[in-house]
Amino acid sequence: MLAVSAIRTDAGDPLGCLDVGERAEPTAVDGWTTVSVRASALNRHDLWTLRGVGPPFQRIPIILGSDAAGVDEDGNSVIVHSVIGDRANRRGEEDSDPHWSVLGERHDGTFAERVAVPRRNLVPKPAGMSFEDAACLPGAWLTAYRMLFDRAALEPGGTVLVQGAGGGVSTALIVLGSAAGYRVWVTSRSAGRRKQAEALGAEAAFPPGARLPVRVDAVMETVGEATWEHSLRSVRDGGRIVVSGATTGALPPAGLTHVFFRQLTIAGCTLGTRDQLARLSRFCARNRLAPVIDRVLPLSRAREGFRAMSDGSVFGKVVFAS
Repeated sequence: MLAVSAIRTDAGDPLGCLDVGERAEPTAVDGWTTVSVRASALNRHDLWTLRGVGPPFQRIPIILGSDAAGVDEDGNSVIVHSVIGDRANRRGEEDSDPHWSVLGERHDGTFAERVAVPRRNLVPKPAGMSFEDAACLPGAWLTAYRMLFDRAALEPGGTVLVQGAGGGVSTALIVLGSAAGYRVWVTSRSAGRRKQAEALGAEAAFPPGARLPVRVDAVMETVGEATWEHSLRSVRDGGRIVVSGATTGALPPAGLTHVFFRQLTIAGCTLGTRDQLARLSRFCARNRLAPVIDRVLPLSRAREGFRAMSDGSVFGKVVFAS
């Protein structure tokens, strides 16, 4: 079968570590099954794997990809939940298992014509949702869903600041937050991306570091070092900053006087549970929400998608059609 793999890692030449070629068909062990992948979505996690930035248990070589939608062995249209955990230890959440991983780390991932996954990781795909849209949900959209509706503890009508506009999580935050009735503000260095964010439903868009009209109830932080100080200054007393990434650096000045004196809450967020993925898919279907897709490429042209993400020219998600 055709698959996209990391055959080695190199921080200086990540795309040189990418291989698109034939791989052996997956086999399903007890409790697992196989899914014929119709669409899969690229995440920055896949690019980081090629750069050698990954967990200590990262397996190389490995088939990349964690997000997918397809058809299971019984002919059902499904969405693949990417978090692999020990059911006996998870306490209702897969990532409470200290040994949890996502597809493409310990186990071969979704950038292939077929993938093996635990049966419990399959979520029904809503009938009216395309495979391409569904493939975007398990990673960026699930992370955004959990940030907004779990970690942020927002009341109806609250004001949210999304740091950065254009990435998969950021665009999902804008669409989901607007649909939920939040007042969504965003920041971006690009005037064009600020306009695109407003077209998605953001009430206002500002340059990085801009003084806001009022302090917000919560900040959604995926950028890290470049925006952290602004996030601390922009949230109201007693508000929350929800962090799910740090693409510009993970060691900014902490600003602890802001945290304790103004009684701020810093909440971390990574992906979400299978049940949250099921709720997210129903929420999107009921409200006719669609992920922002920058481009759809055949799996054979996956290198183009990786290059676009590496160059920073993507707005929304890159999807591979199998």
